[in-house]
Amino acid sequence: MKRPLFYLVSCAGHPNYGDEIIAAGWLRFLAERHPEADIWLDCPNPGTASLLFEGIHPRLNVTNTLWRACWDAGTHSPDDIAAHVTKLVRDYGSPLFDLGLEKLRQADSLHLLGGGYLNAIWPHNAGLPVAMTAVREITGCRLYGTGLSLVPFNEDSAYLAEALAEFDQVSARDAPSAERYSVTHGVDDAFLAVDHELARGLARGDNADVVISVQSDQTSADIFDDAVAKAREVVGRVREAGKVVKYVEAIPGTDYAGYEALSDLIPQENFVSFSSVWKDGLPLREGQTWFTTRFHLHFIAAAAGAEGVAIGIKEGYYDIKHGTLLEQGTGWAYGTRESPPGEPSRDRTFQNALKARVTTKWAEADGIYPVSKETESADVPVKDGWLSRRRRP
Repeated sequence: MKRPLFYLVSCAGHPNYGDEIIAAGWLRFLAERHPEADIWLDCPNPGTASLLFEGIHPRLNVTNTLWRACWDAGTHSPDDIAAHVTKLVRDYGSPLFDLGLEKLRQADSLHLLGGGYLNAIWPHNAGLPVAMTAVREITGCRLYGTGLSLVPFNEDSAYLAEALAEFDQVSARDAPSAERYSVTHGVDDAFLAVDHELARGLARGDNADVVISVQSDQTSADIFDDAVAKAREVVGRVREAGKVVKYVEAIPGTDYAGYEALSDLIPQENFVSFSSVWKDGLPLREGQTWFTTRFHLHFIAAAAGAEGVAIGIKEGYYDIKHGTLLEQGTGWAYGTRESPPGEPSRDRTFQNALKARVTTKWAEADGIYPVSKETESADVPVKDGWLSRRRRP
């Protein structure tokens, strides 16, 4: 019997906490449901991703074939990129790509993992689903997309809508994306990973009362400075009250700029690097207050029961991302430079609603990767020990 080959496409490996927990969540799911399958993860930085995801699935392989195909187009024109990747997938002819393209043709399914990387900010990335449809035309493989966010929309071409229309199943995590592309309005793929992230974060036994994270990417210098100034006010006030303040780095370097600007108030030993987060989880505990621009930090901290403030730093992108969580009931205060947030807050019912949304995401995953009786009864060795999770959430 042919061994299944499931091919995942993700923006993992940057590293970026949100993208990484999404990819890891799917790999853990597949390690439990399909330990016998060959898993290929196609991402921009396969070297880093190999280290991040080492041991999570026993048959994981990492490459960047589709991402390189998009970059190789040498243009930011969506239509030109679409033509380039389609020709490359169909015709072969390049020693730089042929072995990777051959592997694509062996896949039973190609799956775009969730995240906000298919939009007008990075127009060349939309070559990914176009290339996937080209593979499907050749092999008939199944195509999936889950938890996608497609804002801000690229108005220049219909290539993305045409490609997604060819998929067997697509879900978007936000209403604007779902409506624009006529796909299912689902939930973020991080719901597949939230239980794991909560368990290890709370197990750190951290003493942080207040946690800060301010990003410097995807915004202007003025907006970044304003967000730092807001954080400085918070840190100064809570330190006077004797609170322990820590700073979390979700993207190495990119988030360090915020810490540097606050380092006179937050000692180095209270800086929680991405490496520390990845190895041991976020510094979570009950009764915390968070102040962050990062979407997935908002999500996991709120899931842990923290009150918080989410700061929007890019209109048409981060406001929609944080908006999905506010709509789902985190109860956090939200603000921008033009509309300052109120005091930290929370909705205590958000944690109660998590279970239903986690169940919805696992049901979506089970629909894409149904299991046999043999897989149901298998014990699967993974990086963090033998899986103890129930077969159904």
